[in-house]
Amino acid sequence: MDKKTSLEMIAAISNAKGAAGFEDEVLTVLRRYGEGLGQFREDSLRNLYLSRRENRSGRPVVQLDAHSDEVSFMVQAIRPNGTLRFITLGGWVNSNIPAHRVLVQTADGSYIPGVIASKPLHFMSAAEREKPPAVEDMSIDVGASSREEVIREFHVRIGAPVVPDVTFEYQERHDLMIGKAFDCRLGCSSILWTLDELKGRELNVDVTAAFATQEEMGTRGATVTANTVKPDLAIVFEGCPADDTVAEPYMVQTAIHKGPMLRHIDARMITNPRFQRYALDLAQELNIPVQESVRSGGSTNGAPIHLSNQGVPVIVIGIPVRYIHTHYGIAAHGDVANAVKLAAAILERVDGDVISRF
Repeated sequence: MDKKTSLEMIAAISNAKGAAGFEDEVLTVLRRYGEGLGQFREDSLRNLYLSRRENRSGRPVVQLDAHSDEVSFMVQAIRPNGTLRFITLGGWVNSNIPAHRVLVQTADGSYIPGVIASKPLHFMSAAEREKPPAVEDMSIDVGASSREEVIREFHVRIGAPVVPDVTFEYQERHDLMIGKAFDCRLGCSSILWTLDELKGRELNVDVTAAFATQEEMGTRGATVTANTVKPDLAIVFEGCPADDTVAEPYMVQTAIHKGPMLRHIDARMITNPRFQRYALDLAQELNIPVQESVRSGGSTNGAPIHLSNQGVPVIVIGIPVRYIHTHYGIAAHGDVANAVKLAAAILERVDGDVISRF
């Protein structure tokens, strides 16, 4: 896949609206860019599976994972004044939520713009100015003036998903991408790019991609995909939080422009050390830049996958993203390209004997 095509794909997948549990539009885009790579199927959670065209039975199965949802919101109630009370879907820092544009799904499935508002400074008490904002004190304002108008004219219902209103952009000079939902639409893009790189090649394993729903709500979709695919080995792609603007220099382990990050541990998984070392050694052999990290918090779909069936060796190939779980992320296209190179190289080399050593 050339760079132009990869950027078009990343933009389309990033721009797609996909709150947790409402990833329909994302799946439509994934199907479009995955056409010709294999056979698609879905389950009742709307997990999307893509089995490689060249698969044949009787070989070890490798699962490629990424999640299709994004941190987002849901309409909880409609206030008498026409503003929308909402809850968060996924982890947000409250101070990052207000004063941003969002898109609210209407009863017919279309989306309308809104603004996340909080009480203006002019009307705050001194005590209110000092404390962080609470989500229940914020509102989504679509421009209505009453509850009846919201329902009758704007066609918004309780339970409607809400996503950040952000459009992908790319700065060629600096190789920088800015957009929403890089956690984990960059992972979804990496899967399709990897399968495209391996198109027509004979491997010693079967490969099934699983685009999992509801990761931001507790890795729910991957609990199902792992028990459906029943992999012998798994590679999880993730958009992971870059630390190069927030950590002391000696602690920076996930910088943009430095290649994908392979974590040794997070809050819910100790990475299989033998598979991890295999991937790191292979990256060194092939001069693919990678970073290593030791994380005390966070988790990925690797958590349910590595505990599925009788246990599965899993690594996480993370693409560094500055400011994930906000409206805007910043990432380097080159880091995605190197994540794809590493994953493709692993898939070209592993077989039953290699996997048995993990």
